[in-house]
Amino acid sequence: MHTPGHTMESSTFLLIDENGVETAIFTGDTLFLGDVGRPDLAQKAANMSKEDLAGVLYESLQRKIMPLDDTITVYPAHGAGSACGKNMQKETVDTLGNQKKTNYALNQPNKESFVREVLDGLTAPPKYFGMNVAMNKGGYESFDDVMNKGLHAVSVEEFEKIAEDSGALILDTRNAAEFHKGYIPNSINIGLKGDFAPWVGTMIVDVKHPLLLVTDPGTEEEVITRLSRVGFDNVIGYLDGSFEAWKKLNKETDEIKRISPSEFAEQFNGDSKVIDVRKFTEYSAEHIDNAYNKPLDMISDWIGTIDSSEHFFLHCAGGYRSMIAASILNSHGIRNFTEIDGGFNGIKKTEKFPTSDFVCQSKTV
Repeated sequence: MHTPGHTMESSTFLLIDENGVETAIFTGDTLFLGDVGRPDLAQKAANMSKEDLAGVLYESLQRKIMPLDDTITVYPAHGAGSACGKNMQKETVDTLGNQKKTNYALNQPNKESFVREVLDGLTAPPKYFGMNVAMNKGGYESFDDVMNKGLHAVSVEEFEKIAEDSGALILDTRNAAEFHKGYIPNSINIGLKGDFAPWVGTMIVDVKHPLLLVTDPGTEEEVITRLSRVGFDNVIGYLDGSFEAWKKLNKETDEIKRISPSEFAEQFNGDSKVIDVRKFTEYSAEHIDNAYNKPLDMISDWIGTIDSSEHFFLHCAGGYRSMIAASILNSHGIRNFTEIDGGFNGIKKTEKFPTSDFVCQSKTV
């Protein structure tokens, strides 16, 4: 079924079983669980405004999807964490009937309301999206070739030489709890156990940039697979033996100063500077009084404004994004900060910061 709106070529596939019963729909980027596809990504290709595309999407949903039976199973192309929508549920499958009840986009009274609500609060699309479009149009390497090239175990000496000669970015995919204790200088930490691929796309942007990996042993294939799914096909190897091998040879290491929420509560006072790297919508809902909101996805815009002589505390919601930020700050020579393990969720649980205190003055970039 042709269901334009996210893009003009978007389609939904309706599965009919051997008895002629309409059973499931594979909705691509037309309908997600809890949301619909963004109508602002294909404006240039379609020569249409985002409002025009949103109107087309409304007609597709009303004429093609909504008339289908409530018992039909919905299988969307993306889930929570994808930048292709703003309000996706964490579940990966649902009935159409439940989506008709719970999905805000399917409960708008008219087209004008739909267009307004779907476009409200959309952030700028990740910068790597344009490169993905070019890859889709121009072609790309086979996945087997990408995997064979990337699954190349590199000794410490070779890893060091390749990093120096190729200008490759060292991507450390270990979790933040391990990374902060020690890592190869100038590495960027984006943990595999999180919204890994979208954040790689957002932070690195250039899908062709050569990557050297530091991974938890045994996860190399998963890392390369997830990178390839968002177009990052230029992995040129991984450190054999991971960071432990590097450390055993007494190579130079770096670390991030990290403290617990309770330690933060003890150290915090009225003069403390706090940088909150969560999204503005998270920050505007609740934040530490007088904290500065500097979203992670905008770090290239605000990193140059940091005063390297003034100490600050750094946090996100749970510690995943703040460690990404911390690794980038350190790679730029900015070291006058302390990152908070557990982030805002942990801070709220301390006695010094009861929830009622987090309603306060806003400071943005």
